[in-house]
Amino acid sequence: MNKIVKMVLTLTLLGLISGLALSMVSNYTDPLIEQNERKALREAVFYVLQPTEDYEERTVDGKIIYESYDESGEPVGYAFTASGGGYQGTIELMVGAGTDLEEIKGIQILASEETPGLGGKIRGESFKSQFRGLEAGQGIGLVKSEEPERGEIQAITGATISSRAVVDIINKELNRVRDILPEGE
Repeated sequence: MNKIVKMVLTLTLLGLISGLALSMVSNYTDPLIEQNERKALREAVFYVLQPTEDYEERTVDGKIIYESYDESGEPVGYAFTASGGGYQGTIELMVGAGTDLEEIKGIQILASEETPGLGGKIRGESFKSQFRGLEAGQGIGLVKSEEPERGEIQAITGATISSRAVVDIINKELNRVRDILPEGE
């Protein structure tokens, strides 16, 4: 019986020490993680809405929208986050749209768990650059093999599901932002 009590006390003590150590590490790293996430969001806004000099964050109907301005103070467009299911997990991205919400100015992948070498190519510049200046008034289309036409992008070979997921996420969130932003903003 004495051995069992020692074992339980030892395991309890180790559990308390481990819990305390994890709590201390978490308290130290949480602010750093939040700071890095804010920095990544800021960089994404500047990336998707060029030429942005400054932006204003505002919440409309529970959605955070980044209203961007050029150096003369004129509006450049809106940036907003969007997320949805991909092939292997959630894809989170920042979308930049013109002031009329009819043109995509750019996208940036914030987080993705897509297959490296295939779906992971959605992070590549060759895929993301297809969205720059893309007309999205009627929604973005996706083609697999033929040359994309107006308002379409070409899917990544071997990663059609990931490509389709990005397009669907953007279309859905762009429609939501159009619905919640008051006319003429």
